[in-house]
Amino acid sequence: MEILNRLATIEGRFDQLAQQMSDPTLVSDQERYRQVTKSYSELEKTVSKYREYKDVARQIQESQALMNDEEMRAMAREELQSLEQRRDALLAELRTLLLPKDPNDEKNVIVEIRAGTGGEEASLFAGELYRMYSRYAERRGWQVEVLNLSQTGLGGLKEAIALISGNKVYSRLKHESGVHRVQRVPATESSGRIHTSTATVAVLPEADDVQIEVNEKDLRVDTFCATGPGGQGVNTTYSAIRITHLPTGTVVQCQDERSQHKNKARAMKVLRSRLLDFEIQKQRDSIAKDRRSQVGTGERSEKIRTYNFPQNRLTDHRVNLTIHRLPEILEGDLDPVIEPISAHFQAEALKEEVRV
Repeated sequence: MEILNRLATIEGRFDQLAQQMSDPTLVSDQERYRQVTKSYSELEKTVSKYREYKDVARQIQESQALMNDEEMRAMAREELQSLEQRRDALLAELRTLLLPKDPNDEKNVIVEIRAGTGGEEASLFAGELYRMYSRYAERRGWQVEVLNLSQTGLGGLKEAIALISGNKVYSRLKHESGVHRVQRVPATESSGRIHTSTATVAVLPEADDVQIEVNEKDLRVDTFCATGPGGQGVNTTYSAIRITHLPTGTVVQCQDERSQHKNKARAMKVLRSRLLDFEIQKQRDSIAKDRRSQVGTGERSEKIRTYNFPQNRLTDHRVNLTIHRLPEILEGDLDPVIEPISAHFQAEALKEEVRV
C-alpha cells in the first residue's frame, strides 16, 4: 500500500532526526539545531500514529492465528473485530496527517470586518462580529492589536482591521472569510419587523517582509487629518495615512495612532498581507478557476453564515451546520462552529488527494 511506504519513509527520516538531536555538537549550530528540532516536532505525531498502527496490525495477525484454535476462536473473533475497527480509524487519521500542510497555518492573521448591506444595522452587526472574534482570541490566549477602526455615531463599525497574534491563528480562522448575515428586529424598528443585514469578514495571513517585496516607487502615500464617529476631528495634525499600491490599485488607510510614522507602519503591514492574500488567491484560481473570492460584494445572496436572533440560531451554509446557542457564540464560544467547518474542509482536501 502506497501510504504505508510513505509512512515508512517518514519514520526513517524521523529516526535520522532523533539521532542528530542526540549529537552534542548540534547545539553549537543554532540555525541547524532550530531546523532539526522543528522537523522532528512536525513528524512526531505522524510517526507516533504510524507506530500505533503497526502495533495494531501485529495484534491483528496474532488474533488471526488464534482463529485456528477452536477454544480461542470466539474470543479471537471478538478481539479481531475491535482491532480492525481501530486499524481503519488509525489509517484514516494517518491519511489526514499526510495531507499537504497549508504553509500559512502557523501565521498570525489580519482580520478585516466591514459593514455590508443594511445601513446602520449592518454597522452594528459588524461591531458585534469584531467583539466576537476579540472574545474568541481572549479565550485562546491570542493578542489583538487594532490597526484601524472606523466607527459610526450609534456605536457600530464601518470597518475594523486588527492583527491577531498567537499559536496557529490562521489555521483556526481561515474559514471565517465571507459574508455573514444577521436576521433580527432592530432596536429602531417599531413594528417588530425582522430585518436582514450583512457584514463581510476577510482573514488574511500576516505577510513576512521577505515574502512580499513592496517597491516604494509603486506607492502613493497621502496624509490627512484623522476623524472619529460622526466626522468630528480627532486631531488637527496630518497623522492619518492612506497608501495606494499603484500596480494593483490596493488602498489601505490607518488613523488610529497620533503618530504619522506608526500609522504608516501599520498601513504597510496591512498592505503586505493583502498583497500576499492576492498572490495566494491567484495560485488557488489557477488550480480551481471557479473558486469564489473571499468576501464577494457583501450582497445577501453570497452569505456563508446566518445569525438568526429570533430563533437563537447560527447556520453555516457551507456545511449545513446549525447551532442554537447564539448568545454564547457571540461571546466568543466559537470552537463548536470552527471545528466542524475545519473537519469538513479537511475531508474535502482528503477527497481531492485520493482523486489525484
